[in-house]
Parts: sequence; structure tokens; C-alpha cells
Amino acid sequence: MTVWYITDLVGTSVFAISGALSALSKKMYHDLFGLFFIGFVTAVGGGTLRDVIIGAHPIAWIRDPNYLVVILSSVILAVLCRRWWLGALQRPLLVFDTIGVGIYTILGMQKALLFGVNDWASILLGVISALFGGVIRDTLVNDLPLIFSKQLYATPCLVGALLYLLGRALPIDPNVTFIASVALITLFRLVAIRKNWALPQIKQ
Repeated sequence: MTVWYITDLVGTSVFAISGALSALSKKMYHDLFGLFFIGFVTAVGGGTLRDVIIGAHPIAWIRDPNYLVVILSSVILAVLCRRWWLGALQRPLLVFDTIGVGIYTILGMQKALLFGVNDWASILLGVISALFGGVIRDTLVNDLPLIFSKQLYATPCLVGALLYLLGRALPIDPNVTFIASVALITLFRLVAIRKNWALPQIKQ
């Protein structure tokens, strides 16, 4: 297994936990199948849309059963640890969501670039990979999707994506570029949450 494959599975797990915790916090889903479904669409929704757009077939979770095993295991872990995560960990949904967003923005860009898309399209596809699953999750649990809130959500993804493109153009180890870009997205988003940063709103 390559480092990128393992990283993809880690991102899948993080998003699945985020989806399950979101459903549990709303007390909308009381059975494992319902929680699995929310975790599933959160984990693979964005990547599936990206793969459909670029024509990457078969889609990863259809070809490789490890993705479904990871999602199910992560949902079970979320259920078993729900009292601690929803009680002791500050803003757990945002923490897990932010880590997943950082990983999938860059992984999504990498895959898009491998399929020959231009640099700017790869940024958009990376953001789709990272955010679309969360949009589905929030819609299903009757929340306003974070991308439509006043919080900085897509902006950290764009900044990290630009750093990744810059790193690709320079003689820098690709692993270093990947880690730095994911870290920038994650830290930028977490600081924005803590400081309540937001872009200026368009006045009506």
C-alpha cells in the first residue's frame, strides 16, 4: 500500500466519523444503517462527484472494498466513543471535518492533475472533493451547509491549493508539498474557527 492510498483511507475515516457524529448530535438516526449512510455520503460524496467529472472509472469505493470497511469501522468507532467526542472534545464535528477537508483538497487535486486537467480546474475539483460530502451531510441532518455560512470554509482550501501548485512548480519533495498544503488548510481553518474570521458580506 502506498502512502497516498493510506492517506486516502485516513481521510475517508475522518469524514465518516464527522458524518456519524453530526447525525448523532442531531439525534436523527438511531440505527447503525442510518449512521453508516450519513458517514458514507460524507466520506465519498465529494470524491465520487470528482471522479464522475473527470471520468475516473471505476470509482474508488466501487473498485476497492477497503473504503466501505473503513467507513463502517469509523462509524462504529464514532458510536462507541460518542459520549467522549460529543462531550469532552471541543467542537468535534468541526475538528474532524477540518482534517478531512485538508486531506481531500490536496488528494482531489492530485487525482485531477493525473487525469490531465489544467491547474485551475484541479483547484476547483480539489475543493469539490473536500466540501461536497459535507454539503450532503449537512443537508441530510437539516443544517445549513458550512460552505454557505459566514465562516471561512472554502477560502483555506483555496489557499492550500495554491500552495500545492506553487510547490509543484518548485524543486521541492512532493511529500513535503503535500504535508505543508494539508497542514496550512487545517491550521488556517482551525484558527479561523477560533478567531471567528469571516469574509466581508455582500450587503443587500
